[in-house]
Amino acid sequence: MEGVQRPGRLRAYARFLGLAFAVNVKSVLEYRVNFLVQFFGMMLNNAAFAAFWAVIIGRAGAVGGYGFTDVMFVWGLVSTSFGLAHVLAGNVRMLGKIVMEGGLDVYLLQPKDVMVNLLASRTVVSAWGDFVYGFIVLALLPGTDLARLALFCALALPGALIFAATFAAAESLAFFMGNAQAIASALSEFMLSFSLYPEGVFGKGYRWIMYSLVPSAFVAFVPLRIYRAMDWRFVPLLWAIALVYAALSYALFQAGLKRYESGNRVDTRI
Repeated sequence: MEGVQRPGRLRAYARFLGLAFAVNVKSVLEYRVNFLVQFFGMMLNNAAFAAFWAVIIGRAGAVGGYGFTDVMFVWGLVSTSFGLAHVLAGNVRMLGKIVMEGGLDVYLLQPKDVMVNLLASRTVVSAWGDFVYGFIVLALLPGTDLARLALFCALALPGALIFAATFAAAESLAFFMGNAQAIASALSEFMLSFSLYPEGVFGKGYRWIMYSLVPSAFVAFVPLRIYRAMDWRFVPLLWAIALVYAALSYALFQAGLKRYESGNRVDTRI
């Protein structure tokens, strides 16, 4: 019986996430000018980064073992993964604030899983620019074909899951520490900074951090090696690592939820 119920629950959550995504898209498109400004503004911001690296590598040659194509692939992949995480789980970096303000009450009263419901109830407009920008970068890289596009997508999805899981775990510290915004913000900055620079520029003493507490390696460095070799054999391993981070993040949230005290707010959510 349990085996029959579990696929049914998965389908129900898939429908719920699909509906939440559709509602978020409709709410964003109600303000189309704002959407377009943020969308193209983020893409221009990312393009400035590409221009910066073009100048640096053009003058200095390879940096940390990365050529311009490597840097652009990493930037494109990280951009798409980061964007997808915030398109689908827009509240992931608002979680701590919601906890501190007692805003979880409205989610506790609904039948869906609290964490899933909370994260999926919002989308970040500028993140759409990040998401699309990665595919534009990939299209401009030499040798891009359907096989490389498929591998890019297979690598971006676990990257998005790792981003969401890491950010949610950092924000969940609010359950235990009260105001954990400084720690969560620092972790977010470290995660992005480590992901966007060649692995070789970091000393060996720092690399263990990027394979554990701040898992930038699994959204940038490891995917680059897989993409260079066009080796699909390691993609399932990357997915398994992403699921481990997601499970740990979920467990931390659930442990914190037991400590949560209602903010006695009177809110409604339709």
